[in-house]
Amino acid sequence: MAGQTYGMTTPMDPNDPKDAWQLRATAAIQNFGAALRELHDSNPWPDQPLLPLAMNYLMTELWDHQFSQTEIREAFEAAVADMPRYAGGDETRP
Repeated sequence: MAGQTYGMTTPMDPNDPKDAWQLRATAAIQNFGAALRELHDSNPWPDQPLLPLAMNYLMTELWDHQFSQTEIREAFEAAVADMPRYAGGDETRP
């Protein structure tokens, strides 16, 4: 897998500890997103949307794992602020 392009355009080498760390982080985040989508699609309580609950629970888990309120808030705010750039004006992925 040496020279694999992952994410943007940076070649990733899983034998490089920094690249291996980034691959692990990206995989964990992608798996989390895929699991939430599956849970959203199979939600037996459509009047109780999963995403607000998941975001709140994620926030509490981060706090429980020693991230500060400021770190969590700034990360969420930065992610939301970056969404228009990533989404390119689309409300959902086409």
